[in-house]
Amino acid sequence: MPKDEKPANRSHYVTSTLSGERVRAFVPPPLPPSPKALDVASLQTILSEANQAVGRLDGMTSALPDLKLFLYSYVRKEAVLSSQIEGTQSSLSDLLLYENAETPGVPLDDVQEVSNYVAALNHGIKRMRDGFPLSLRLIREIHEVLLSKGRGSQAQPGQFRKSQNWIGGSRPGNAAYVPPPPEYVLDCMGQLETFIHQEGSSLPLLIRAGLVHAQFESIHPFLDGNGRVGRLLITFMLCAEEVLREPVLYLSLFFKKHRRLYYDRLNGTRGSEGWTEWLDFFLQGVRDTANQAVRTADSIDKLFRKDKEKIELFGRGAASALLIYRYAQANPLFSIKNAAGQMNVSFPTASSAVARMVQAGILRESSGKRRDRLFLYESYLDILNREF
Repeated sequence: MPKDEKPANRSHYVTSTLSGERVRAFVPPPLPPSPKALDVASLQTILSEANQAVGRLDGMTSALPDLKLFLYSYVRKEAVLSSQIEGTQSSLSDLLLYENAETPGVPLDDVQEVSNYVAALNHGIKRMRDGFPLSLRLIREIHEVLLSKGRGSQAQPGQFRKSQNWIGGSRPGNAAYVPPPPEYVLDCMGQLETFIHQEGSSLPLLIRAGLVHAQFESIHPFLDGNGRVGRLLITFMLCAEEVLREPVLYLSLFFKKHRRLYYDRLNGTRGSEGWTEWLDFFLQGVRDTANQAVRTADSIDKLFRKDKEKIELFGRGAASALLIYRYAQANPLFSIKNAAGQMNVSFPTASSAVARMVQAGILRESSGKRRDRLFLYESYLDILNREF
């Protein structure tokens, strides 16, 4: 049994022996941090900017005429980015190839991880919309879907860990960070769940979301997949509180671009002085990410309107071309066979519609094959792949 070095209600380390060496593991105190450790007043300006940006994003995306089409690809972009932080090499095009039963340009395990992330996100959102609370049970369900297939499927999907993990280094003894020993995990997660559902809290939602993300990362309750689940929690909290009506805010790109500062700020929360600095960084991420998402949604909306107008000028055949175009909006890398089957048109009709859209500069043939060719809605993917 690990030996406590400080009282259990404060930040403290416990020391245990693993594989013959002494290891100090951090046990975070329950949220919220003490008022001395968290200066909310100093965060008012960035908090206001972040709140305004999230409000604009919710308003913009809710007004999109094709919100479901936007969500379909935007969620996949997030899945790729979040998985890349964990070391996968797959791109959005690789995921789209995989979903079209084509071979992507990276190991299948990488793309399977990304596909699992899409499924986990969709599972969590559906469960909450069906009235299920954001709880430990739902967090475990999300984790189970995330690690259901491929790499990581041996890391106890859906179960809190029963062994010690660590971050950085080859073993706990030389790790950059050692989370709580396994016997502390359930208590720490129970305290986190209590904080998530704490009624009458004076802390604004974005502050609470930032605190929950950092605390989850400190607990690191699973053997694998902690980073991806921790990033999903941010969006799930905003959707659960109906600040966002749709899951359209993801900080993975911001965290990826500022990876070193991200880890430094998280480490700072494990002392007594770093919570305000972490939240300042987190709120900057919310503001910048929401503003970028608004620009992306606006650019996509304008592109869809412009290309639809081009197709409407086709005259005869415009109706069938618009059907295939709608398929391309949801599947920006596709085969004519799949498009024809899904939109219930004949192969020759779909082929003719695609040819006209290629001629109009809307689509491009991307496979170089003579048969089973693939077509790319390149302008759409270019917008999705833009960074800050």
